[in-house]
Amino acid sequence: MPSTTPTASCRARVPEPAPVVSAFVASPEPFKAPIGTRDILPPESGRWTRLLAEFAQVMHLAGYGFIQTPMFEDIAVFRPVGEGTDVVSKEMYDFFDKGERHLALRPEGTASVVRAFNQHHPNVPWKVWYAGPNFRYEKPQAGRFRQHHQLGAECIGVSDPDIDVELMVLLWDFFCTIGLSGLRLSINSIGDLETRHGYYEHLRAYLDARRDSLDPEDRRKIDQHPMRVLDSKRPDTREAIADAPTLLDVMSGVSRAHFERVRNGLAAAGVPFEIEPRLVRGLDYYTHTVFEIQSPALESAQSAIGGGGRYDGLAEALGGKAAPGTGFAAGIERILLACDAEGVFAEKGVHLDAFVVDLGDGSAARDVSAGLRRAGLSVDRAFDARSPKAQMKAANRSGARFALIIGEDELAAGMVTLKDLRSDVQQELVPRENLADELRKRLS
Repeated sequence: MPSTTPTASCRARVPEPAPVVSAFVASPEPFKAPIGTRDILPPESGRWTRLLAEFAQVMHLAGYGFIQTPMFEDIAVFRPVGEGTDVVSKEMYDFFDKGERHLALRPEGTASVVRAFNQHHPNVPWKVWYAGPNFRYEKPQAGRFRQHHQLGAECIGVSDPDIDVELMVLLWDFFCTIGLSGLRLSINSIGDLETRHGYYEHLRAYLDARRDSLDPEDRRKIDQHPMRVLDSKRPDTREAIADAPTLLDVMSGVSRAHFERVRNGLAAAGVPFEIEPRLVRGLDYYTHTVFEIQSPALESAQSAIGGGGRYDGLAEALGGKAAPGTGFAAGIERILLACDAEGVFAEKGVHLDAFVVDLGDGSAARDVSAGLRRAGLSVDRAFDARSPKAQMKAANRSGARFALIIGEDELAAGMVTLKDLRSDVQQELVPRENLADELRKRLS
């Protein structure tokens, strides 16, 4: 009977295992942040955190709590910003997710806050502040990026003009707190709906007669959104509208009373202001008070560092019940540019109380650092078994006030050698259990 065992010549050929191919292909050069975005690194990032801490303190004193909304929303949330605005028509980053939902990255903060108000039904007045990134596809320039950052505040549920005053004073005081000076507050009233409907036809006729003198980008606004022409910063348009009629000329009695109360409140708070009849802000949802704070340290075309106003119809436009609102936003990048121009609110390096130099295997540095941090002291150390000389260089570069040196003798005696890095005072031994108290005493 023939053998059923296959011979070498007829045995089934087993394929060689395929070579393992990496799923990642190395980039020919390092990646960079996308155009219009940037990394915020130390020590600059430390200034950002200090700025937010100052802002949080100012808002806390007035009863405002922190809110954080998603960075993307249903695109319809941002429709009330204005169908004809560049923000909605050209600049929004929108996309469909895997569930075919049409979403958009947040271009500004107010609409998301009002959406949150409608969704969660908090008690009124609802006073909140926020800080975070917004996204607009526009030409990057100084202080304005495609991912830019704003801090802001909103109060929803109050129709009293005094809340308009409160928010303007808070933003003004915040700018003063961080050292900005020479600020200019411009205010205006764009009235209620009754006022604006009567004004639109009057303004439209004026602009139509000067259509050819306007910048081409502004001509298309005449029929649908004539007031937005007043907000233009384009030189040709600014010249053509120099003597345009203003809302102040046709304001209703209710709007006049609201605006007078705002002016009186600012005067009582000692905040100087100017009435700017051409100030209308660029978004659709504003009513009554609008305002802008400018820094003379920046170029005139980009001098605004914060602004806002009242938006009494926005909650309804987003599907909620009627609820008046007022708020403001300020660009963090633009604020810091103004600080740089004035030489205030400067960057500070990382502040360390002590740097641990371990002449052994690093265990002492590990344990002492952890203990001092738990005691509320800022401490760093070296890693990777660096030489004593390299560790001392690192201690001097760190900006720490003291070096804490631990060798075999100190370790055996339960001591630490304390060296003041900012003076020539002779170093001395300190018991390890008293180290935190001794550092606090010397630092104070």
